[in-house]
Amino acid sequence: MMRSNFFRQLEELNPNAENRTLTVLSGERRGLRFLYSGGKQLFPKAGEAASPVSAEEYAALPVRAALVTESGERIYTELLTQEKQLIICGGGHVSLPIIRMARMLDFRVTVLEDREEFAEHARAAGASKVRCGSYETLLEEIPGGADTFFVIVTRAHRFDLDCLRVILRKPCAYIGMMGSKRRVAMVMHTLSEEGVPRELLETVHSPIGLKIEAETPEEIAVSVIAEIIAVKNRNPQSFGYPAELLSELQREEREDCVLATIISRRGAAPRTTGTKMLIFRERTIGTIGGGCAEGWVLATAQDMLSGSGETFCSERLDLKAMAEEEESMVCGGEIEVLLECL
Repeated sequence: MMRSNFFRQLEELNPNAENRTLTVLSGERRGLRFLYSGGKQLFPKAGEAASPVSAEEYAALPVRAALVTESGERIYTELLTQEKQLIICGGGHVSLPIIRMARMLDFRVTVLEDREEFAEHARAAGASKVRCGSYETLLEEIPGGADTFFVIVTRAHRFDLDCLRVILRKPCAYIGMMGSKRRVAMVMHTLSEEGVPRELLETVHSPIGLKIEAETPEEIAVSVIAEIIAVKNRNPQSFGYPAELLSELQREEREDCVLATIISRRGAAPRTTGTKMLIFRERTIGTIGGGCAEGWVLATAQDMLSGSGETFCSERLDLKAMAEEEESMVCGGEIEVLLECL
């Protein structure tokens, strides 16, 4: 019950606060999870379990997911992100390959369009949600946040202006706007005349995308997605809990499973610290990178589910050594994986 309460509470976190988890890996409290938001302990409540770190130790915790030792306990700490949201204003020919590529990268894609015909094209391209109506009205209903990325690819500068005027009032990770130099200059001049600070206008990526001499819609989409990836990966937060995985963990009734988390990484391991995978008896959700390491995790998880293994353990895996044993190719490096029966 305690674990399910923990996962349900993740969904209620303020997306614009600093949200962090701590998992105790050693000692008498081994396996205990803690959840904090804005520096305040949310789970377990302070009266139910004392924090494994003092206020001073908490303030000094690393920003990236990492292993630390505090007060004699070995701890895995992770600064959480929410699901990445891509809001695309416009459902034209450039929007469609952007939708497809963003979905491949696990963004939740929302497309706003004022023409029903083009809204249908966005749905067919795989957008998570498509809304048809006035750009200004639809954008007012989107809260934004530290994990929200806005792309403006409308058909005319007056619609660009409508979109940017609203978006600039919202918290976000990225704003990109497509358009010729003249069109962009017109929009920026108008907003400047309206009193929007110059430093705020300078945060807009326009011309949108990395400079790769893109010409076709698909090439433009590559440049846009590449720029978004570059901005996203400057953020030192870690993976958090992907939406599909978290939804499964929050179910009132579900089969037993094992949660695998990469809690440290050295060298050229394929996936980063914070990557998660959920293993059931007959299926899995997510991946920690495949190969020999994932094979070991799957086998160990099945032992845990059958009752023949521990319910909470961590293991350092030398990827190069494992690959040499299997006579296979691998990047090399080392990871430590935490496995928990849930």
